[in-house]
Amino acid sequence: MAKKRVKFTFPTHRITSPVIYDLGHRYKLITNVRRADVRENMGWVILELEGNEEEINNGILWIESLDVRVDPVSGDILES
Repeated sequence: MAKKRVKFTFPTHRITSPVIYDLGHRYKLITNVRRADVRENMGWVILELEGNEEEINNGILWIESLDVRVDPVSGDILES
């Protein structure tokens, strides 16, 4: 299984949409929120995505099609 860490930055009109939930179900991915900041007019989340590499890539393309900005994150934010 592949793992990828990404930062999603949400436009105002997507803040209340369940896109992370939908991403996990649509593409059979495990989504692990590492850090987030969501406010009334902006929001971002750092996620660890785990699953088939092709599904991760397809999921990211789908998220980008929703006008959510996706940036790679190197390293881990909260090591356990």
